[in-house]
Amino acid sequence: MNPMHTIRNTLKICLFMVAAAILLCAGSASAVEKSRQGEELLLDTYRRNMAKLERNSFGLPLFLESFERDDRVHVDVYGIFDYPFSTVANTLKVPANWCDVVSLHPNVKACTYRELPDAWLLTFYLGRKVYQPPEDTRHVSYHYRTVAQQQGYLDIILSADGGPFGTKDHRMTFEALPLDGGRTFVHVSYAYSSSLALRLAEKSYFATLGRSKVGFTVTGTDNNGNPVYIGGRRGAIERNAVRYYFAIQSFMNTMHYPEESRFGKRISQWYDLTSRYRKQLFELEREDYLAFKTKEHKNQVTLQRSIGTGHQ
Repeated sequence: MNPMHTIRNTLKICLFMVAAAILLCAGSASAVEKSRQGEELLLDTYRRNMAKLERNSFGLPLFLESFERDDRVHVDVYGIFDYPFSTVANTLKVPANWCDVVSLHPNVKACTYRELPDAWLLTFYLGRKVYQPPEDTRHVSYHYRTVAQQQGYLDIILSADGGPFGTKDHRMTFEALPLDGGRTFVHVSYAYSSSLALRLAEKSYFATLGRSKVGFTVTGTDNNGNPVYIGGRRGAIERNAVRYYFAIQSFMNTMHYPEESRFGKRISQWYDLTSRYRKQLFELEREDYLAFKTKEHKNQVTLQRSIGTGHQ
């Protein structure tokens, strides 16, 4: 037999065995190992960015990063909550609480949850900034799952196969780990794959109504030395991610109030937090936002009761 032929066959067998081993290892990797990797990565991110958390344009222990690659848009928001890890984890590992979190966003007109045999399903009712009844909105269903939950690390993922304008692979992630002093380091990320329909809509929007809308990433300075912020698609996803981050923070900040007063406190605090960044996040006057959200919350309660009684 030709020696070179024998060597080639041996290499093919070796490569096949290596590939098989990698696949088997990936398939049998324990959840503990995966969560440990996530915990280590998040802790490394915290250590590398301690200076950013102390000094940044937000004036809060908060910073973000975003990128756009091909059709994929992704943003990461990192911050510190002044609550013990156990408090954050016990609150946000409850799927129902996420509906009260995400519905603070002006475009989420309601949110409902239901338990499936092997998962939880959260339905977002998406619409315009102004008040809209649920029947006039677009519905996007997110699967909720707790990827990792242990003493020092929490990882939650909300994922949807499809979204508005034919977008795909929507994914919201929440991670948390404990810090000294009864604080918690948190990570909120959002990503999706764009579509031709959305790109056409964006082209028209960013050339007209959205022309002056910006995100938080500084791309340079103008002639007067003022910061120039990212616009377009990256600016839009940065704005939305920060809105969700402040929604989580507002939810946590109002948990100590009596249950009957939490909602009113929550919408007021969310508006106050976002009002600090008027250039990026202003959409509605305070009285309008509070009025719209009060009506939308009533709709959400009605929808959830209907699901609970089996009418949907």
